[in-house]
Amino acid sequence: MSIIAYLIILFFTGLIVGALARLVLPGRDPMTIPQTAGIGIAGSFIAGLIALALFHGRSGGGIILSVLCSMFLVWLVRRSRERNGMQRGGFTRRR
Repeated sequence: MSIIAYLIILFFTGLIVGALARLVLPGRDPMTIPQTAGIGIAGSFIAGLIALALFHGRSGGGIILSVLCSMFLVWLVRRSRERNGMQRGGFTRRR
């Protein structure tokens, strides 16, 4: 398999995992398609590292662990955006 085909498969796999993570986690996530794919790729990579540490390389991370790790990353991105919005005064109410 060529490197171009591998990168295309990696992108679409990340897109599916990232989309599942965004779908399972309730709330609004204004992310682009490349950001969603990046979240999915990063979540799959972290899931692979966790599986390597727990199972000593005998099995892969699996789709469920990948989606769970991606959900955590989506939550972190959402929390970061909310914090930045509050610092600018966008989300605070005056009493």
